[in-house]
Amino acid sequence: MTPNILNREQISKMRIAGEILSSALNETIKYIKPGVSTFELDALADDLITKKGGRPSFKGYEVHGTGKYPYASCVSVNDEIVHGLPSDRIVKDGDVVSIDLGAEYQGIHSDMAVTIVAGSPSADATRLAQATKESLAAGIEMVKIGNTIGDIGHAIESVAIKNGLGIVREYVGHGIGTKLHLPPAIPNYGKEHTGEKIVEGMALAIEPMFTLGADHTQISDDGWTVKTLDQSLAAHFEHTVVVVNGKPEIMTLSR
Repeated sequence: MTPNILNREQISKMRIAGEILSSALNETIKYIKPGVSTFELDALADDLITKKGGRPSFKGYEVHGTGKYPYASCVSVNDEIVHGLPSDRIVKDGDVVSIDLGAEYQGIHSDMAVTIVAGSPSADATRLAQATKESLAAGIEMVKIGNTIGDIGHAIESVAIKNGLGIVREYVGHGIGTKLHLPPAIPNYGKEHTGEKIVEGMALAIEPMFTLGADHTQISDDGWTVKTLDQSLAAHFEHTVVVVNGKPEIMTLSR
């Protein structure tokens, strides 16, 4: 069986992994305010996942040619899209802060990301975050038996086009389950009724990434942090979803 097609027992574990993760992340984002450091946010998330009986999936995750990721979370600020390294950087008023976090429970992984604007948000930052979140919901709606991966990407892309936003194309969603990253790739753009068919038990991490500018990216000198090439603001939302009884069940929602 494909590793991201889960059986009943694995789906039960995924619900627990998702609850651990969503609870930890929702608590952490309460602290996204001017004056907090991104390292403090990471330390809190790490502690919460561990105390709730999970293991941070990102910590020690190895990427060929880059090494092992040293933190529990990715905290990306403003023009940083994904994989931002926590540091002593202080969050300022109006900063767009995206936190991406994973949790593993008894061999099953969950993945989730949220974007929050600290302090007083600008109109553009608010529009960007709201549209990216809206596109995640649109993509999740397509996770039904009879649909395809292309249907998910098309739904996400349609929201970006409607709002005049850039779509990050070099980084995509993915299958998930017994490993953090599994096939299939889930681009945030696509053509309806194309790509792999969605089937019962399929576990997917859907994660739209939009920008206020173009879609081109660059990697920072730290070797991890992905930024917009034109320095435009970026937002990132993600949920882990499993097809249960033919429909999408969001695993990373607090129950």
